[in-house]
Amino acid sequence: MDYDRVADLSLTIESVASERRERETSSEFTRVTTEFALSGPTPNGDGTVTGRGEDVTYETEDHDRLAETGLPELAGEYTFGSFSERLATLDLFPGGEPDREVFRNYRRWGIESAALDLALRQAETDLASVLDRSLEPVRFVASTRLGEPPTTDRLEDLREQVPDLEFKLDPTPEWDADLVAAIDEPVGTDAVRILDLKGQYEGTEVDVPADPELYDLVLEGFPHAIIEDPALTDETRPLFEDPDVRSRVSWDAPIHGLDDVESLPWEPDWVNIKPSRFGSLESLLETITYCNERGIRLYGGGQFELGVGRGQIQTLASLCYPDSPNDVAPRAYNEPAVGDGLPVSPLEPAGESVGFRW
Repeated sequence: MDYDRVADLSLTIESVASERRERETSSEFTRVTTEFALSGPTPNGDGTVTGRGEDVTYETEDHDRLAETGLPELAGEYTFGSFSERLATLDLFPGGEPDREVFRNYRRWGIESAALDLALRQAETDLASVLDRSLEPVRFVASTRLGEPPTTDRLEDLREQVPDLEFKLDPTPEWDADLVAAIDEPVGTDAVRILDLKGQYEGTEVDVPADPELYDLVLEGFPHAIIEDPALTDETRPLFEDPDVRSRVSWDAPIHGLDDVESLPWEPDWVNIKPSRFGSLESLLETITYCNERGIRLYGGGQFELGVGRGQIQTLASLCYPDSPNDVAPRAYNEPAVGDGLPVSPLEPAGESVGFRW
């Protein structure tokens, strides 16, 4: 995909605003994000148009400090490419260092995606048209944890609403053979498309230590599932020597750009694309293009977006990997209680669109 097509778009920013969002989630934590609104003149100059993006930084304190300090000055006339280059030079955490360095990418992506939305709206076009691609229906899975102690209750509640729903699950050391059998009974192990071992996280609340018994359990119990982010240690590495097993492995947390894909322990068959990890659209498109050229399969990942960010990752999935088991389910799937009338997969794109929205 040709980034230059996007980089050359004209962009005029006259004002910047932000809104703090907060909501309880199905994973039993309070999610806080910040939505940015970049505004500028309409194409004919007789009004104002606004582009939106979302900062998915996980620490509430980082959002609270941003609400107090605001962002550096962003108003001006640019191309989208020159604005992205300017963002790379700015300290977007003026209130203090972020809790994790990757959060700098998250915030940059939130602002850059708002600028992309604005630039496209000022050009009266959308991302699909600029990249000469089509928006396709998006297949998605529902990502959920099974609680402590783990049970199949939420899976059954979701399946009651959407009978053919597929899942992304997070195994934990509390999983055992009885739980795997219980999942198979109401759902079927083939409906579990991704198992996120979370072995590549460090210093977060979702870290899961390398556990050869757990890894062996899920590899055997879910023979067709993608295995995401195993930790490779002396004890677990032998489980991944078989090429057929390696072909099921996907990587998520380590991927922040092309260099990270090239540095993986082996050339992957699968990569989870979370746009905010890349920070810039240029890095994102570069990595997607590289993977497409090498037959590396991609699927989209979500981060409990509360605002416009959810639709933006759905848009990218629609453009780039629509038929994959995308972890981009509509926000209703992240609510603590399973509600009625859940959207079903695949998601149909809007008939007409302008900007960077779903």
